[in-house]
Amino acid sequence: MLDNIPVLATSAGVVALAEMGDKTQLLAFVLAARFRAPFAVMAGILLATLANHALAAWAGMALASWLDSPAFRIAVALGFLAMAAWILVPDKLDDAEIKTPSPTTALGALFATTVAFFIVEIGDKTQVATMALAARYQSLWVVTAGTTLGMMLTNAPAVWLGDKLLAKLPLPLLRRLAAALLAAVGLIALWLALF
Repeated sequence: MLDNIPVLATSAGVVALAEMGDKTQLLAFVLAARFRAPFAVMAGILLATLANHALAAWAGMALASWLDSPAFRIAVALGFLAMAAWILVPDKLDDAEIKTPSPTTALGALFATTVAFFIVEIGDKTQVATMALAARYQSLWVVTAGTTLGMMLTNAPAVWLGDKLLAKLPLPLLRRLAAALLAAVGLIALWLALF
């Protein structure tokens, strides 16, 4: 049990930093402002993230087990390094990406948030990071729990504090920190794959 703590912490940290200024965090701001139902929005984010990241972790583990070789381990390590570079590019949320109705109930806000967040998270940096973390650590539930925790830690302030928080966060610095963390994980994984 205690040996899972580093995997949980790494997964949460990587995704929390990667989520800063990401399109799904921007979506959390938009949904919170649109629905004015923070509990329903947070519940929707939680459900969507659990489903999306469990699928991503499963896919990462499946790929790693099917392709278990030194070359695949090097590819995973290089994937972390590529994500480190990708994370430095700020995301923008296109109006076309958000096509949610304005529900009048908390249940409607929950449903709309779950669907919108799940769809926007597909192919996102945090989903790719989840796949890579699961491929590296071979732990579906610990990685899913960690990446979901990271998403919740980052999106809760977005939902509850909104624009006040966004104006005060040094997003470029946070992106650089996330890139450094991903690069460190990538370099460690590359070292382990090569030696």
